[in-house]
Amino acid sequence: MDVLESNLRPLLQPITRNLPGPLREAGTQLLGATCYTSLVHDINISDVECLKLAISKALGVGIIAASSVVKIPQLLKLLNSQSAEGVSFLSYLLETASYLITLVYNVRNGFPFSTYGEVGLIAIQNVAISVLVLQYSGKGPAAAMFIAGLAGAAYSLYNDNVTPMSTLQYLQAGAGVLGVASKLPQIITIFQEGGTGQLSAFAVFNYLAGSLTRIFTTLQEVDDKLILYGFIAGFTLNAVLAAQMIYYWNSPTSNKTSQAKSNPRGTKEVKQAVGMNGIQKGSGNDKSKRIPSTRRRG
Repeated sequence: MDVLESNLRPLLQPITRNLPGPLREAGTQLLGATCYTSLVHDINISDVECLKLAISKALGVGIIAASSVVKIPQLLKLLNSQSAEGVSFLSYLLETASYLITLVYNVRNGFPFSTYGEVGLIAIQNVAISVLVLQYSGKGPAAAMFIAGLAGAAYSLYNDNVTPMSTLQYLQAGAGVLGVASKLPQIITIFQEGGTGQLSAFAVFNYLAGSLTRIFTTLQEVDDKLILYGFIAGFTLNAVLAAQMIYYWNSPTSNKTSQAKSNPRGTKEVKQAVGMNGIQKGSGNDKSKRIPSTRRRG
């Protein structure tokens, strides 16, 4: 390590010691003055504690950047297909509620933004997806109620007079349970329909990687077991979703879709061809039996 440092310093220090002011300030705010000086100014990569902090910060920033687009493929799939098949609204409702509580809990505790920033970005995308799922499920009016309910909940949680910190701590413990429970309806929906439908593989695998990364960043930067246990449980169920995605990879259509394609007109054809009492319509013999003849008998 010493040999590596001695080789790197002559190359990097002329750059790191002459960084523009805004970059120095950003680095100091991100790493802290001590670790910024050790890692950036002095190129002391043998400082293990600061190195782990730098890795954690880099992963956190990466997660936040990725979270800004993680649900975009899911949104596009819904918009292009005009169908919510395979996507569970209950799953998104529970996840959004969990994220809302977690976001307010982190903000009110003053935790570093790099440890929770993606929560707010994903929550916004979840709201958009939930509205589309309701719309394509024939429940458009419920979307307005959903948004109004979230707005009221956000105000209540952020207001210390309405929700004291002691109460918010209990809610955060419940948010971990909600986060875990939010995955179960989606897992069950995939199992029942025999396919992943319009569920985005990009979102699923990014969630898996993100939850694993968050375990590391939480261990490094946030001394809060409630948040840590929530990420561990979330990673476990995200792994189940990822396994389902792999298992059904070559089965893009669900059982529901397959049945709809094989008989697109459903029971309408049966009702048109068969009467309520099971007698086939349109038969000439039946018609002659029911309609009296006007022919004169000789």
